[in-house]
Amino acid sequence: MKYTGPVYRPPFEASSLLLQATAGCSHNRCAFCAMYRDVPFQVEDLEQIERDFLETRAKRPGYRRIFLLGGDAFVLSAKRLKEIARLSKGILPNVETISMYASIQNIETKTDEELRELRELGINNLNIGFETALDDVLRHFNKGFTVDEARTQLLRLKDAGMDFSLNIIIGAAGMDRSLENAAANCRFLNAVEPALIFVGTMHIEEGTPLREELDAGLFVENTTGQNILEEMELLRGLTVSRSYFYGRHVSNVISVHGMLPDDKDAMLRTMETELKEIPADYLNARPTRGAEGLVLI
Repeated sequence: MKYTGPVYRPPFEASSLLLQATAGCSHNRCAFCAMYRDVPFQVEDLEQIERDFLETRAKRPGYRRIFLLGGDAFVLSAKRLKEIARLSKGILPNVETISMYASIQNIETKTDEELRELRELGINNLNIGFETALDDVLRHFNKGFTVDEARTQLLRLKDAGMDFSLNIIIGAAGMDRSLENAAANCRFLNAVEPALIFVGTMHIEEGTPLREELDAGLFVENTTGQNILEEMELLRGLTVSRSYFYGRHVSNVISVHGMLPDDKDAMLRTMETELKEIPADYLNARPTRGAEGLVLI
């Protein structure tokens, strides 16, 4: 198997075949992220992808899911994605779903018909870095899309029958706008109803523009306690009919997950109970982070 640079995947893709379809990130300009800063974006040759499929068939042919690697593998043309899907069906017939990271801009480049065709070929469960439903924060983060543009493209995915998960960053707006961020995210999530809501807390990587602002005092992070309260406020306001809430990122001090709306009250009770057990000096401090946003206690 060929891998270039660091390999990232959502935690719930742990059992998936990790296949390099792209390396790096086609956008690679988010103000808080350095995941692919040193990895030039490139598209993998179809011949190499076929070799990786054949190697997988020889060693472990039973995979049911594939996760296409790269910061936004959905940037690939619909034609290339269909070629990959057809290759997988010919070589690994047990595969049911092909998922990947995607951006709002990636969706916009596909027609409605192409989205439906991709879904029919098993491409589904796109993992999308939405981050926040505050337009000025999206501009600050240099995400390259607006809230309205995101809503339009995500509803197009739903019309095509394609499930998606949205990444939400707790603390994205800073400490003075924590509850405003929660309220905006609630309104947006209730409108688009993703299949999965992935919640993590703000992690500003070294060597990024936002880290420079943080060091200069121009961006003020939530305290650990504010992060927990913002997540609870978000969870309280969600009225989605059926979405999985995944609050188990390593940066989340209190780990909760469950199906909404069924498990909402139980998750809130867990957060309320565990919040009372955390020392005040820890809650009032800013998180100290390790690799990939892990909160160090």
